[in-house]
Amino acid sequence: MPRKPEILDTHTVARSRLFRIEAVSLRFSNGTEAEYERLRSAGHVGAVIVVPMMNDNTVLLIREYGVGLERYELGLPKGRVEPGEDLEGAANRELMEETGYGANSLTRLRALSLAPAYMGHRTQVILAEGLYPQREEGDEPEPIEVVPWPLDQVDELALDREEFSEGRSIAALYLARAWLRLRESGR
Repeated sequence: MPRKPEILDTHTVARSRLFRIEAVSLRFSNGTEAEYERLRSAGHVGAVIVVPMMNDNTVLLIREYGVGLERYELGLPKGRVEPGEDLEGAANRELMEETGYGANSLTRLRALSLAPAYMGHRTQVILAEGLYPQREEGDEPEPIEVVPWPLDQVDELALDREEFSEGRSIAALYLARAWLRLRESGR
């Protein structure tokens, strides 16, 4: 494995309420110097995406407006981890805010990166089981529609539903399905 480049300088070139853009000057092991830009989260410590299992084969999806695509999109509950909050606490809070359910069991599956070439952000995939009705007030501007979906039909969802396109949601569903299958087989 190659040696990591040396960071020569880092400075902020732009900032918004949610993100800051940093310029990073690097020197690679072969002596080549280059400047990259990276997107950093401003003021929060990470994010979670929750795979809520209503029963052994039913996952709860949500439909909410995505301003980036200017349309309603199916996906999984997700959100940022607030300062002082652990991953499971953030996952359960987001689950209650976005679906109206809490979870008795929360399992960390793995962290996903979105675009490691220019983002250091990671999203932790959390499997939520043992759901019970519990609604918490969130920051959503309108009620979120909850859509139950059979986990054994995740291929159809990922391949045939244009409104289900977010990469983290697709990856999280496949990870959860694989983890549940391994658990069921005793591995």
